[in-house]
Amino acid sequence: MTSANGRIADHPIDKLFLERWSPRAFTGEPIAEADLAILFEAARWAPSSYNSQPWRFLYARRDTPHWEKFLGLLLEFNRSWAHRAAALVVVISQTTLLPPGATQEIPSHSHSFDAGAAWGSLALQTTLLGWQAHAMVGFDRDRAAAELNIPEGYRVEAAIAIGRPGDPSLLPEKLAARERASDRKPLAEIVLEGGFPAL
Repeated sequence: MTSANGRIADHPIDKLFLERWSPRAFTGEPIAEADLAILFEAARWAPSSYNSQPWRFLYARRDTPHWEKFLGLLLEFNRSWAHRAAALVVVISQTTLLPPGATQEIPSHSHSFDAGAAWGSLALQTTLLGWQAHAMVGFDRDRAAAELNIPEGYRVEAAIAIGRPGDPSLLPEKLAARERASDRKPLAEIVLEGGFPAL
């Protein structure tokens, strides 16, 4: 078994998977462009259908001209803690792809799945660098599409707050009480050999 971060895995996995979590308390420390580039580089190498790489990452670092626009897209609840993040990222995915040898794009069944793989790679790399990332859907996706000039043919997937983990006392009281790495459902609940039982 593997343990880290107050979590215990039932099987021997790398501690990185337990050390990655989604905190809300951040220090407010800025992040360098070079560190962000490393995170996006990790995401770039994620697998995707037909190697279509449908993901796009739009971002703003704190204390830059774009910061308030990105922060303003979040719902009030998420703004209450994400304002201390070092960067905010909006993940989008292209809904079509061009298969090898084809001359016309077709609808992509897996664009969201592929963008999720890229997010997972980014999240793990974030932990390796001593930062953490918290993905959320609590933001105004329609406004994001308009204000970030997202072209037709892209789906707005999620927003991500990236920062150095901070003291939970910086959070509103109700959130501070919840500031810990969460557990997971048992494998028996999420893995089914041979499919679901017949009804």
